[in-house]
Amino acid sequence: MTIAYIEPLSKAWARMTTALFKPFELNKWFVIGFNAFLAGLLSVHGSSSSSRAEPDGDMSWGEFVLLPSRIWEWLLSHPGWFIGIIFIGLFIIALIIVFTWLSSRGKFMFLDNVVSGQAEIAKPWKQYSTEGTSLFVWRLGYGLAIFITIAMFLAIFFTGATGIYHATSSPHVPLILFVIGMGFVFFLILMAIAIISFFLDGFVVPIMYKDRLTTTQAWHKFLSLFRQHAINFLLFGLLVLGLGLLVFMVLVMFGLFTCLLGFALLVIPYIGTVITLPIWYTFRAFSLEFLAQFGLDYDLFPAATAPPDVVPV
Repeated sequence: MTIAYIEPLSKAWARMTTALFKPFELNKWFVIGFNAFLAGLLSVHGSSSSSRAEPDGDMSWGEFVLLPSRIWEWLLSHPGWFIGIIFIGLFIIALIIVFTWLSSRGKFMFLDNVVSGQAEIAKPWKQYSTEGTSLFVWRLGYGLAIFITIAMFLAIFFTGATGIYHATSSPHVPLILFVIGMGFVFFLILMAIAIISFFLDGFVVPIMYKDRLTTTQAWHKFLSLFRQHAINFLLFGLLVLGLGLLVFMVLVMFGLFTCLLGFALLVIPYIGTVITLPIWYTFRAFSLEFLAQFGLDYDLFPAATAPPDVVPV
């Protein structure tokens, strides 16, 4: 079996141009854009935010490794702030749960729009409610596992760093080596999270959609396929990463050439998704076209929605 990479992208692009531009219907853009917005909640294109934290250049190693204990002491000595932070944390958790539920349903709504070539909200919302709920429950468990993993990592990191700091009179070199080693471990954790999330959205959700499976059943089916074609799926992931970086640079240039007006539009929830809808539509169709190469059992597109002829590359 020969697996192509550029040809599925060409087919995805053809599907996007046919669905969104032949003919161009603003109402259709807003409907599909709404589904894409729901699907992207808690994802990169669902919200446009960034953060940057830099440690104080004058912070000593002692201040760094003892930071968690000092924060805890400060919270205990300021019970009002402590209670307020707890309530804010609970509110954020509630929002995350609601957004996870909405995005889990939205992923099937957007997927249905791409597969059918139509712009519908109510029908896929009802039709794939069972699959959306299964995905929601799985993602909640997955999110909890991520939270526990990161919490354990931080506990091990600060416990180890504190032990090294108190164990020697000159802790700089051992601490630097420890931080580098733990940084590599954290990088591996983030990579695992990214890969699982990528395969879930790109392939597991489509398998759920096609075969009306639960998330666990779809993972089992996908992993059976992945074991046979691991290199192909990993190469596909690298290609999508490269395309994502290219899209990011194009959007940055768009913002700069429009005197930052483009940035102002892109960061507006929903409106930014509608403006960039061709990008997300193409990426969604790309993974489906790639998956279809592995046989009819993985082909979501009915013959009636075949894209225009594409010259193989």
